[in-house]
Amino acid sequence: MNVRLHFLFTLLTASLIPQTGGAQELSTDVRQKIGKFLDATARKEVSVGRIRIDSVSIEGNTLQLFANMNCAYIPFREDNVTEIYQGVQALLPAEFSKYNLQIRTNKRSIEELIPQALRSKKDKKAKTFNPAGTKPLVTALSTPYTPTNGLKNRHIALWQSHGFYYEPKLTRWEWQRARIFQTVEDLYTQSYVLPFLVPMLENAGANVLIPRERDSQIAEVVVDNDGCLHSRSVYTEKTGDKNWMQGTGEGFAHLRDQYINFENPFREGTFRTVKTVKGKKEKESTAEWIPELPSTGQYAVYVSYKSLPNSTDDALYTVYHKGGVSQFKVNQQMGGGTWIYLGTFGFDAGKSDAGKVVLSNRSDKAGRIVTADAVKIGGGMGNMARRISDAGATENIKSSDGNAAIVHKEMPKIDYPYEISGYPRFCEAARYWLQWAGIPDSVYSDSQGKNDYTDDYKCRGIWVNYLAGGSTVNPTEQGLNIPVDMAFAFHSDAGTTLNDSIIGTLGIYYTNVYNEEYANGASRYLAHDMTDLIQSNIVRDIRSLYEPDWTRRGMWNQSYYEARVPRVPTMLLELLSHQNFADMRYGLDPRFRFTVSRAIYKGMLQFICSQYHMDYIVQPLPVDNMALKMVGENEIELTWQPVADPLEPTANAEKYIVYTRIGDGDFDNGVLVDKNTYRTALPAGMVCSYKVTAVNKGGESFP
Repeated sequence: MNVRLHFLFTLLTASLIPQTGGAQELSTDVRQKIGKFLDATARKEVSVGRIRIDSVSIEGNTLQLFANMNCAYIPFREDNVTEIYQGVQALLPAEFSKYNLQIRTNKRSIEELIPQALRSKKDKKAKTFNPAGTKPLVTALSTPYTPTNGLKNRHIALWQSHGFYYEPKLTRWEWQRARIFQTVEDLYTQSYVLPFLVPMLENAGANVLIPRERDSQIAEVVVDNDGCLHSRSVYTEKTGDKNWMQGTGEGFAHLRDQYINFENPFREGTFRTVKTVKGKKEKESTAEWIPELPSTGQYAVYVSYKSLPNSTDDALYTVYHKGGVSQFKVNQQMGGGTWIYLGTFGFDAGKSDAGKVVLSNRSDKAGRIVTADAVKIGGGMGNMARRISDAGATENIKSSDGNAAIVHKEMPKIDYPYEISGYPRFCEAARYWLQWAGIPDSVYSDSQGKNDYTDDYKCRGIWVNYLAGGSTVNPTEQGLNIPVDMAFAFHSDAGTTLNDSIIGTLGIYYTNVYNEEYANGASRYLAHDMTDLIQSNIVRDIRSLYEPDWTRRGMWNQSYYEARVPRVPTMLLELLSHQNFADMRYGLDPRFRFTVSRAIYKGMLQFICSQYHMDYIVQPLPVDNMALKMVGENEIELTWQPVADPLEPTANAEKYIVYTRIGDGDFDNGVLVDKNTYRTALPAGMVCSYKVTAVNKGGESFP
């Protein structure tokens, strides 16, 4: 690894003479040659400004050299740290050879800035960020494999930068960022996060939480125990040995087409409860949500419930869809009072028992509580309405979660209209999704309704803390009790150049808050480790597969809101500049987006597995050379070949999953096979389709 620290010693002699009584000063010519050489070699790896030694100190038998923050942008590893110390030691005057040398930057010695995941000797004293000990939020039961060295049972919060928002000064809805090169950042970052990054993380076993709508399906149907608005959808209950009862407290109700101010749909209705039964001797009680869907297509399925002191941690949900039946266990001890994503499935238009969601009270432990509330199917159109009025004019309102009344300037009594965005909900900013998802307005509206722009970028970090509130990760705050392992903000607004150079990749984290510790006592410098790992994977993979001159920029330890506020390890990524042609000549290529998303996933995997002291394995690449041939009158044989990953030695296929679609149905849950061949009978008179994925202990590939 290249480093340009050495030239910094132009100031070294002057700093040392007062403490040592007369060292030989390096000549100007030698200092300049060392500086030029090491600057040139450093720029082969990272693009940073000038590095200098700000101060020098002798503490006992240790000579400490304090470098400026530019030095901390170097990705330190064991080999280059050794080279740095050897090179610097050789430059010191002979009279300093008796001292132990320590180079410090960013409040740490450079060896302390080597990520724990990349050290041959682990620091056993360092506290890891390890929220182990509870069942995950959602566990998929119908998948034919389980990754053991991936992200199973982990919880990741992430978001795709900005979104469509209401600007009161212009009395209109608009994008937060500039439109250029046929895109806008509000949509561009989604082209990485939704089709690539989130599925990769979920294929590794993670629960991924997003403060924006993830489903691009513009239709949405909500089915609730309190009734269904504008729909013939049905909620029903079947009673077994335990009776369904009305819950005590607030639940969801869909009472209106549009929501204004601080109206919270999760505080306007009721919910249902039933005690759990164990074993097959007792008859189960079920709740069913049967939607009436406007058209055939793919729909995301979300459930909601109430978390109570005696809630079950294994509520059994069954989704009936075009591909068959998929089951999930949901830990209702966390995540109550919001939308919890189960998966995306194919459904037919209309209403039938072939497309529904069923909740059972059958559990591994009897006597606990299962709660049932609403089910949401599809992404839908935005339904948060903002007041069209004079700039800055607002009415007197009171927040739904008990904030003091908001008092503004005296206004004429005019019935100003409200306006929705007119865009699909997945296009909108996080601030509006969080209101629809029942999150308290103290989270999504720090401005108390006055500034949606600032509310949007602030709410994402506050939302992370609300997710984790009450868990071992963030025990002192109230929230949803979800033990979030890390958070990640994906941006693409890194500036422009007047030439054809690449702006490249920047990582941002922040340590200087909360006594440089997370709520569980772990060091906030873990965010530096995570930032280094993710940025290193991105830059290495882009340089290897696309652009050898891709720019690696700094790792800023700076007070950006999204990096500062979360109480879990968090990185803010500026991948590239969507405003810069040299960057976007790659950034518009979906293969590039796949590579970058895979690099981010690999960095997250490295970091999280290091926190649990476990070896990681990267999920395989998609298989290739897939073929089909008839081997009998009604039998076919599928064959395919695994694809080696030259960038990741652990990403080898071990087994495969074959998915089948019959007629106009959808793909089933798949069959696990050991080899790269599969034989099966063809049903008479039906068109059959197949897709294949590769699996290993790290997870499942794309098909």
